Amino acid sequence: MDNGVGPATGTDECVLNPERLKGEPKLPPTGILAVNPTDARALEQLAAKFGLKRHFLFHSRLYAGQEAGLFLAGPAVGAPMAVLCLEKLIGLGARNIILYGWCGSLVREIGVGDIVVPTGHLSEEGTSVHYPLSGETGPDHGLRLQLTSLLDRSDESWHGGRCWTTDAPYRETRAKVRRYGASGVKVVDMEYSALCRVAAFRGVRLAAVFLVSDLLWQEPWKPGFVSRDFKQRSAGLLALLASGLGHGVPMNPTKP
Repeated sequence: MDNGVGPATGTDECVLNPERLKGEPKLPPTGILAVNPTDARALEQLAAKFGLKRHFLFHSRLYAGQEAGLFLAGPAVGAPMAVLCLEKLIGLGARNIILYGWCGSLVREIGVGDIVVPTGHLSEEGTSVHYPLSGETGPDHGLRLQLTSLLDRSDESWHGGRCWTTDAPYRETRAKVRRYGASGVKVVDMEYSALCRVAAFRGVRLAAVFLVSDLLWQEPWKPGFVSRDFKQRSAGLLALLASGLGHGVPMNPTKP
């Protein structure tokens, strides 16, 4: 693991720890957590393609297959729900997790349908504080590099940059968009910073790929996620990531 901090200590003090219970599946170490509900149908289709079996995951869906060496999970909107899913996935054996989701652009150079592979984050969500760590967290650098290499090989252009994570999309103000955009924060989502924190706390690898769904810098706000073309692009990008994982993108799994 190479995300700037070490694995958790003192987890035995918690009332409840994520673990695999009797009758629950042992997951392959590598998979995708696709947080957006619109991608649920695409996940189901990919699961059928890879011959994955469906399993229970609270308020979400989970597909896995040891022969395929892959799991697919989601949706899980917002930091608390996404963390609940991630914790259970880790308890079931997940060690290399790709977050796939949508994000809003804060800057003119990033448009609807663009791909973003985020680096650091600015947290305005309330979940991360429950996972105390010293130092800043971010994606696993090696896993992020493998994702950008996959995109490069597929002739998909992409942007880097920091991500602002919020619990309150109806409180994304114009002033914040201008201030954060000017400071180098490129996009906004609702899960990324919390998932980075949990991954670091648990000692697993996590990196993210986003598809830009709307433009917050534009007045009036411009949503792009309503179009059929956008939804098809999202399903295609998700399929690309799943196929890449099936060909061994995470070459060096890290066990906590």
